[in-house]
Amino acid sequence: MGEPPCRLAVVGASWGGFEAVASLLAALEPDLCFPIVVAQHRGPDVGEGALLRWLQSRCTLPVREAEDKDGLEAGHVYVSPAEYHLLVDDDHLVLSVDDAVRFSRPSIDVLFESAADSYGADVVGVVLTGANEDGCRGVLAIKEAGGRVYVQDPATAERPEMPEAAIGTGLVDRVLPLPAIAAVLNEIGGRG
Repeated sequence: MGEPPCRLAVVGASWGGFEAVASLLAALEPDLCFPIVVAQHRGPDVGEGALLRWLQSRCTLPVREAEDKDGLEAGHVYVSPAEYHLLVDDDHLVLSVDDAVRFSRPSIDVLFESAADSYGADVVGVVLTGANEDGCRGVLAIKEAGGRVYVQDPATAERPEMPEAAIGTGLVDRVLPLPAIAAVLNEIGGRG
């Protein structure tokens, strides 16, 4: 495929995202050489421990809930806690309780925009299933910074609205089913 490497991948998911994120993570190689930061819309009633245990059971990479000031480590997955925005600040994560964006906290836009500010052309954004337009502004920010954006094929998404909205920006690099997105991430994230 000839994709250039990256230093950070950010993933946004909403309705149907638990299964989509788990499927994506399950297909990633254990030697991935960049961190993955996930903003997943969910209510405060979803138990963090149960979600993280379930994701970890599907993934060979270490999965943890993001904490304020966490340092980003290659080959690790950081998942947004419920009711917090998750931002990237250089090689660290920041949690925020600022107002919801598009009725969501965490906001995919907030994560993607901060990642674009910190990593520029070295960031890859991935938009998965969802029922709103969160992520569109983040797609714009990543592309303006020179990064790349991959979007789940809406035909394979539980809810197609979020991938369709991202595609509608006209800025998406590739529209792929989940296994193909994982394959691209493995290619650009291989240590060899």
